[in-house]
Amino acid sequence: MTPSPSGHRAGRGRGRRRRTRERPEQLRRLVPRALVVAFLAGGTTAFVAHDKAVKLSVDGDPHTLHTFADDVDELLADQNLAIGDHDIVAPAPGSDLTSGDEVVVRHGRPVMLTLDGERRQVWTTADTVAGALHQLGVRAEGAYLSTARSQPIGRHGLELHVRTERSLVFIADGREYRVRTNAATVREALAEAGLALRDHDTTSVPPDSFPREDQTVSVLRITGTTEVREEAIPFRTVKRPDPQLTVGTEAVVRPGVPGLRRVTYRLDTVNGVRRKPRKVATETVQAPRPQIVHVGTRALPTSVRGADDLAWGALAACEAGGRPDAVDASGTYGGLYQFDVGTWRRLGGSGRPQDAPAEEQTYRAKKLYVTRGASPWPACGRKLHG
Repeated sequence: MTPSPSGHRAGRGRGRRRRTRERPEQLRRLVPRALVVAFLAGGTTAFVAHDKAVKLSVDGDPHTLHTFADDVDELLADQNLAIGDHDIVAPAPGSDLTSGDEVVVRHGRPVMLTLDGERRQVWTTADTVAGALHQLGVRAEGAYLSTARSQPIGRHGLELHVRTERSLVFIADGREYRVRTNAATVREALAEAGLALRDHDTTSVPPDSFPREDQTVSVLRITGTTEVREEAIPFRTVKRPDPQLTVGTEAVVRPGVPGLRRVTYRLDTVNGVRRKPRKVATETVQAPRPQIVHVGTRALPTSVRGADDLAWGALAACEAGGRPDAVDASGTYGGLYQFDVGTWRRLGGSGRPQDAPAEEQTYRAKKLYVTRGASPWPACGRKLHG
């Protein structure tokens, strides 16, 4: 039986109504999935935006890396790169980073540099000796280097001796010699100039000193002989207190004896000019023997019975003008009372009367008076009695 057209249309209408009811349910299931996808897509975009591709070069070793660091400080921290006072960073620490930037780090290296005899520590970011010399401004053409220019410089550094080329003038044997040298001593520079020091020869500066730029050095040709002379060694005097002697009195108990030594002198001529003798050796042949002198410590009496009331000041004024150190023209008599040395010593004095204190001279004059009266002073004796 052939279906009627109306039945066919009715069937199609029921199918559309079922599909219309299913669509809202499908939409409700798809919306949350779309939101998740959209969220993930947005996060990925932010992730990509913060990631930077930068080039980091450390001591000449470059490599490219990805980083989320915002500035140079963060990048260095992420890479565990500690920066010291002598290190160089470009761009400077704290500078912002963008993708494609290049950051250069050069570590400082200590160099113990001895340059032309002067030692000091310097720092360089160069990684070879040649680079360090250039960076430090050291003129290395013709210079002596203790290590090759190509020698690498590690982070711990190295020790470097540099002697630059210098001009020197030597004056020797009546001629002038000019040399350019990087020698370490004047002696080495002399050898380079074809000059030699013979026997006692020397130079106007120490031969082992460091040669300086434009220095003029004279070669001193020295010839000569030695001479031995015998010389006396003075003795010393030892003084000891003696209570048996009065104050101001000294007595030589043991005379001193000079010693003897042999002295060797060098008699040189320098470039034909005779030099002052120079002592080069001494030998003691006989040691000196000290002189022993006793010095009085006993108080000197001033009173002598029978003579204290006389005018001793008047006598002294007449004999010596009142001067204790007076000596007559012949040198025989001395002191306030013009004693001769023999009389002075018989009275207990020592040495010369004019060297004794005035009080001692008066005391001994009183002793002389009680034994001989005024006769020792024939011209002035009458002054004693006014």
